[in-house]
Amino acid sequence: ALSVREAELAMRRRLGDRESNILAVQSNLAATYRSLGRFEEALQMKRDGYTGHLNLYGTEHRETLIEANNYAASLLDLQRFAEAKTLLRKTMPVSRRVLGESDDTTLHMRLTYAMALYKDSTATLDDLNEAVNTLEEIERIARRVFGGAHPDVANIEKVLQDARAVLRARETGLAEA
Repeated sequence: ALSVREAELAMRRRLGDRESNILAVQSNLAATYRSLGRFEEALQMKRDGYTGHLNLYGTEHRETLIEANNYAASLLDLQRFAEAKTLLRKTMPVSRRVLGESDDTTLHMRLTYAMALYKDSTATLDDLNEAVNTLEEIERIARRVFGGAHPDVANIEKVLQDARAVLRARETGLAEA
């Protein structure tokens, strides 16, 4: 699949295909790199895809916001938490304003942001509390919007359990110190 996706991207570029089509193929190639564990290559593609969407559609377009979240997720794969948080702090308010609090893109961005907070080994107690509070809020919203059986709700619940465990461990460690 990888060689086919790489060939398709090269062909579309060579033939001068529309930028939107090239960006779609590029996004698929990045997902393939990620699934193969080739995170640096996926990150480069996601960064280029995000930049391409910004240039083509602007900051407030749904596709640009989706690509921002995908780029942030690639940063998390490489444990580049500070960069992910910086990107999401810039794009989450746009998503919340343009798409709304209950939109799936906004919820996914907030989920990625919470993960960037609690997975960072340098996270403060405030960071961990922010992560848990964010996850509790988006879990309620996702349950209301999608229903309790939706896979996104189950995923948020799992991440929330993990974040709570990290917070408890940190609080316990501080209490014992």
